Amino acid sequence: MTVPMVLALAVAGTAAVPAMASAATGSAAVADCSNDWGSLSKSDRSYPSAQLANIRTGQNGCYDRLVFDIPGASEANRLGYHVNYVDVLRQDASGTPIPVKGGAILEVVVTAHTFDWTTGKYTYRASAGDALPGVDLTGYRTFVDARFAGSNEGYTQIGLGVRAKLPFRVFQLDNRLVVDVAHTWGTAG
Repeated sequence: MTVPMVLALAVAGTAAVPAMASAATGSAAVADCSNDWGSLSKSDRSYPSAQLANIRTGQNGCYDRLVFDIPGASEANRLGYHVNYVDVLRQDASGTPIPVKGGAILEVVVTAHTFDWTTGKYTYRASAGDALPGVDLTGYRTFVDARFAGSNEGYTQIGLGVRAKLPFRVFQLDNRLVVDVAHTWGTAG
């Protein structure tokens, strides 16, 4: 599989993509990690009624990936989100600071809640200040820490500790919202 195919698969929505691919000759291929993502806030003001099912991560040769699994989200039923770097992660409702390890903190807020009022059950169970359930960041190049901040009035907030303030992108695929954070500052091209 060639590097462009690996990158195409990553954009198509696979959560974990091999960090390196071998060229047909057997020598290691070098990924083109150029990007023009930037580190400024990224937002979509859509507001559907959606429930968060899971949060997971993956690795790529050029970036680390955070995925929010949200059944029913699609191009027609867009998710709202706001992603930006903050000096301190503060829980939305209370303002309580939540410690997040890393050289920089990326706050991610998505319009999906963690409780189903029709069934009276949690769709994603996590406690404010705790590490994201089931997320192990051992061996990641960019991600250092991932903390749940809370879910309130249709919004779920997390803090993503990264190695440094690096470029990121946010996009939506069917049933999920994806946040990629680059390993380095790349040059567009």
